Amino acid sequence: MRITHVSASALLAASIALAQQPASQPVAPTDKSSPEPVALTIYNQDFAVARTFIDLDLHPGVNEITTSDVTSRLEPDSVVLRDPAGKRIVHVIEQNYDAAVVSQEWLLDKYEGKTIDFQLSPGTVVQGKIIRAGYQRPQEYTFDGQQLGGQFAAPLIEVNGKMQFQLPGMPLFPASIDGLLLKPTLRWQIQSDKADRFTAELAYITGGLNWEATYNVVVPDSSNVTGDERADVLGWVTIHNLSGTEFPQARIKLMAGDVAKIQTERFRVGAGVYAMAQSVSVAPSVTQKPFDDFHLYDLNRTVALRNGETKQVQFINASDVTVHRNYLYDGASTQLQPDYYGNFNQQRGYGLDSGQTKVNIIEQIKNSASNHLGMPLPAGRVRLYRRDADGQMEFVGESIINHTPAEDTLKLVTGSAFDVKGSRRQTDFHVNEQNRLLDETFEIKLTNQKAQPVTVSVVEHLYRGDNWEINDKSAGFTKLDSHTVQFPIQVPAKGETTLTYSVHYTW
Repeated sequence: MRITHVSASALLAASIALAQQPASQPVAPTDKSSPEPVALTIYNQDFAVARTFIDLDLHPGVNEITTSDVTSRLEPDSVVLRDPAGKRIVHVIEQNYDAAVVSQEWLLDKYEGKTIDFQLSPGTVVQGKIIRAGYQRPQEYTFDGQQLGGQFAAPLIEVNGKMQFQLPGMPLFPASIDGLLLKPTLRWQIQSDKADRFTAELAYITGGLNWEATYNVVVPDSSNVTGDERADVLGWVTIHNLSGTEFPQARIKLMAGDVAKIQTERFRVGAGVYAMAQSVSVAPSVTQKPFDDFHLYDLNRTVALRNGETKQVQFINASDVTVHRNYLYDGASTQLQPDYYGNFNQQRGYGLDSGQTKVNIIEQIKNSASNHLGMPLPAGRVRLYRRDADGQMEFVGESIINHTPAEDTLKLVTGSAFDVKGSRRQTDFHVNEQNRLLDETFEIKLTNQKAQPVTVSVVEHLYRGDNWEINDKSAGFTKLDSHTVQFPIQVPAKGETTLTYSVHYTW
């Protein structure tokens, strides 16, 4: 068992609250000529809450009720069967769930020990006894990462008194449907004191449904970029259905946030085969609203979601969005970490082994209404495209963003600059152990071969100890945290700028 994204009992609260929302949720169907859409709330953690309706025609005593309008990844102990009007209590005595849908492997196992026909070619049949049906178990992992499974056993068939470890041909099974399931099935025993007929709401949690957000940012030609640019931003939600069930009509909502979900089953390695992605590009009508400590996105339309299908729906189409380009140089060793326990590092070469020359490109986008955005943005991948002088759109980098509230700023690291470079070296070092003093000086050189000047944010990590002071510098700085400072440095076109600073440590 593993727990992802530790939180309060948000999932249970969300499921109950969703089931009780009357406004945009489906109501009990009255027109039997058109089936009511299934309501799906899909979480970006490979599960969903499904809600549908079934007709109950009860007589006094114990009633056997079945439905196949469920998925093959249903969590049986999550099932809720209730009267949506709240006027009746549904007394479920027993519930059974069977996801063993008929397949060749299932039938081979069913007829293990029996003799059936195998077709070798059209008109040619041989009889064989199934000694062992065989099995193939994919690799699985437990909650602690331990690998299990990955086992395989070939079928064992007796033909003409000899054993063979493969099927002699296509198996031909007797034409019997006893015990065969074409769809996953839920069966209940329901106790009723009187005859009653009403439409009940069925809600459950199922695996195999997932969604993710992706964003495309298109900016113009960069030949004259000096700071801010205007861009188009397109946002898509991509929905995957590997639940084993088709949803011909579905009303879909998407929950964004880190909801606590306990995984009690081992999870298998390896994804299924997706059908070709289907894109639905319409005028964005996706709406969002806060829900508990999360955000709920409603597609506001009925869609068909087939098993194995990947569907994309556009939810953002914004123009004239301001994108600010910045450059960042972090020349210290990326392996350094601050020490908050009063220790002090006196080694002369501390933090000098990186040899870092790359300057990162940072694209910043304010997620605000004034910047033609302002919707809370789900976590996802952001791809940046830029048009060249001929109008051709080229891919120039991508980044991953976390869930981003309104008024926050997206900071996209899209690569490293070709024409802007940095270098860092220590020019002075002195330590006085008796007085517990250490002074060192650094020189950071930035070069720019672009036709425009650039501003580079130079980040320095003062990780030797807790007590430090910059007492000599060639440029101003901003203190980012207790061990990090940032110098904004202007670098002229086709030129270079050198930053120097000295830091004084005590311990």
